[in-house]
Amino acid sequence: MSTMQAIEITRPGDVHVLQLTQRPIPQPGPGEVLIKVAAAGVNRPDVFQRQGNYAPPPGASDLPGLEVAGSLVEGDLTGDNPFDLKLGDAVCALLAGGGYAEYAVAPLAQCLPIPGGLSLVEAAALPENYFTVWSNMFDRGQLGRGEGGAHETLLVQGGSSGIGVTAIQLARALGHRVFATAGSTEKCAACEKLGAELAINYREQDFVEVVRQATAGRGVDVILDMVAGDYIPREIDALADGGRLVFIATLGGGKATIDAATIMRRRLTLTGSTLRVRPIAFKAALARKLHEKVWPLLEAGKLRPVIHQVFPAAEAASAHALMESSAHIGKLVLQW
Repeated sequence: MSTMQAIEITRPGDVHVLQLTQRPIPQPGPGEVLIKVAAAGVNRPDVFQRQGNYAPPPGASDLPGLEVAGSLVEGDLTGDNPFDLKLGDAVCALLAGGGYAEYAVAPLAQCLPIPGGLSLVEAAALPENYFTVWSNMFDRGQLGRGEGGAHETLLVQGGSSGIGVTAIQLARALGHRVFATAGSTEKCAACEKLGAELAINYREQDFVEVVRQATAGRGVDVILDMVAGDYIPREIDALADGGRLVFIATLGGGKATIDAATIMRRRLTLTGSTLRVRPIAFKAALARKLHEKVWPLLEAGKLRPVIHQVFPAAEAASAHALMESSAHIGKLVLQW
């Protein structure tokens, strides 16, 4: 067999431009492996790519899809193989693209064994969120290592999203107080069930006021923000002295007016990152951290993937429509 089914973006546009097609099975190069895909996670960057607003990095597949789970069927296992993976092993992997297909190529160093007790569908919901959350919440945001001490506080904007449910659970499992925002009573309840001390309905409450009251006026040490825009000045007000505001998306716009004197006086840090364009070595180092720090928590049941709905891969358009509606709580997954 030399061809596979895949979901391609026929042109920039709405969900209907996602079409089932036949493609040649990709061939792994040096340091790469071929994965027979069982399931693929759906992420907001896939939507942006479909709309024509997030081009794949040079050399990456034009197919959407940044994370998969499946079995290793071919490739170079002689290079950086910290988890001693072998052909036939079940893995989940972070990709720069190409996940919406029956077969996908990934750098071996970005493949992780499936945590014990998890299905392939559940494992497909892990890589993009956990790589992103660890990199931004702990490496850039330094949660637990700032002026607030070992048990710092976190505010997660968009707590019911795939990123949000991951951040809430992980921070709580590592001993931090967590607050979250969400857009409905149901979503707020879900955030609190996952470990948020308090979930704030941003349609009805001022998160700055609520957070400051809950922290006796101090504010939170870290904010994980996917909104940006006019949230930024308010988030600065919600930070404790020495706090860190970490951007991972700009759903509310990329520009804001800030008071630099406040940043200086209160020793605040504004930072952020994107993951897709980072080099393989960077992602490989993250994979090792996740395997050491997070995989044991998943295997012990202290963290769990939150999957809102699983779609047949051919119904990727329906998955994108649901994501754009923001009616989901947790992850959306495509299954072959």
